This record gives sequence, C-alpha cells and structure tokens, in this order.
Amino acid sequence: MMIKKQIVCIHWGKKYGPLYINRLYNMVERNITPPFRFVCFCDDDSGVRPEVECHPLPELNFEIPKTKRGIWPKSRLWNKQLADLEGPFLFLDLDLVITGNLDAFFEYGEADDVILAYNPSNPLERLGQTSVYRAPVGKLAPLLEMFSKDPLAIAEKYGYEQRFVTRNAPGGIKLWPKSWVKHFRRNCRRPFPLNYFLQPKLSQSSKIVIFPGTLGPQDAIDGVYHFRHGPHLTPKAHIKAGLKGERQGSLLTHLRHYILPTKWVEQHWK
Repeated sequence: MMIKKQIVCIHWGKKYGPLYINRLYNMVERNITPPFRFVCFCDDDSGVRPEVECHPLPELNFEIPKTKRGIWPKSRLWNKQLADLEGPFLFLDLDLVITGNLDAFFEYGEADDVILAYNPSNPLERLGQTSVYRAPVGKLAPLLEMFSKDPLAIAEKYGYEQRFVTRNAPGGIKLWPKSWVKHFRRNCRRPFPLNYFLQPKLSQSSKIVIFPGTLGPQDAIDGVYHFRHGPHLTPKAHIKAGLKGERQGSLLTHLRHYILPTKWVEQHWK
C-alpha cells in the first residue's frame, strides 16, 4: 500500500512572504519520493508557485492571543477539517532547511500517532518542537476546543504552543529520532572558541535543520547571530568590538554568539 505523503505549511502576515513558501516547496521536491501533495494555508497566495495548493487560513471562533513569548497561529491547524486533506500530514515551518530525504517521516510510527521533533532547549523536560510534526487531520481538535475556552490563559500558562501540544495531545506524543531533526542554535553552532575557526556543523544523519528563535537561515548564511549585532565581522573585528563594549549582553555572550558564514545552509536553502 502506497503511503500518502501530505506536506502542510502555514503563512500569515508579512514576515516571510511567497519566497519562503516557494523555497520550502523546492526543498521538499528535491528530497522526497513522489507522489506528494504540498498544501499551504495562507492569507495571501500572491506570488506562490502553481505547484503549491493554497487554501484560506482555517477559521477560528476566537481571537488568537498575542503574548511576549509564544506564537499561536499554528493552532488553526488543529481544526477537525483542513481543506480536503485526510489522514496524517507532515507540517513544516517555513524557515527550516531540509538537508536529507523526507520519506522516513511518513513511515515512522503508526498512522494515528502525533509525532514532534525533540526540543533540546529544555533537556530536563520531555518537550516536543512543532517546527516539524506529523498528525492525522482532526486528531488535535480537542486541543483547539480547550484553547478556545480561554486562549490568553492557556497561552500564559504554557508559554509556547509546542508545550501545550506536548502536554495535551490525545494519546500523548512521540518524538522523531534526535538525529533526524537538528536545532541550528543548539546542535549546529560551534562552542567558543571553535566558532571563530569553524563554520556551524551539519550532521550526516540530519534530514531537517530547524531555526526557532531569532536566528534564521539567512542569518546563518550571512554569518550574523542576530540582526541587532550588525553585519558579519571578521573574528578579529568581532572580538575587538566586544572588548570595546560594542555588544549585546556580556563579553562572554558576545564571544559565544559569533558564527562564521554557513555554506551548507546556502547550498540547501534554495
């Protein structure tokens, strides 16, 4: 029996735009055995390549809360119905980088499982990361019902949407093998002082590299930890700037946050 491969992404607002959607489609197409469907739920499909199936954002009967930490619009995908999709779908964030074949993400576990990426930010907490997750359409509908009763209270209690999913998914969650999905800041950046001599590393076993937080793929390509740090500097100039006090945070933080331009991100993110 052929496994149905359904890729889903979501886009709202002006942060990313069609370039990110098209780039994600290109990466999927290069790294999957066809046939597959690529579906984007979005508020504007202008400039999106025709191979992408665009649908309006799933409707909600409440307002999504705005908090200082978590971003919750992905909760729209917990609806009982998502266009005409049926069965498991693989969700991908728009700002991740695909570095290997995706077929195994459709073969792992059981069809009814909710499977998330491992979140290394809290090693003492079994926490999933929803940058890459698989779930059957409608399986997370009970979460949407819970969330709709008091969205702000839920958002403040759990902080991040991924923690809410981890704690409340019906039947619990499973996690992808750690080697499949790597967190760029946590798993790829070199520790100080190697970060001044070696570009961030890419594990041969990784299939996807995710970029939670403020450091995105273009930053990795440019060798900039955060836009507030300004353009890429040579190691000598970066150290000198830190010693002169031209930095965000402590000197140690400044030194640890240096990255060299990452060529493998540029090679895959196109």
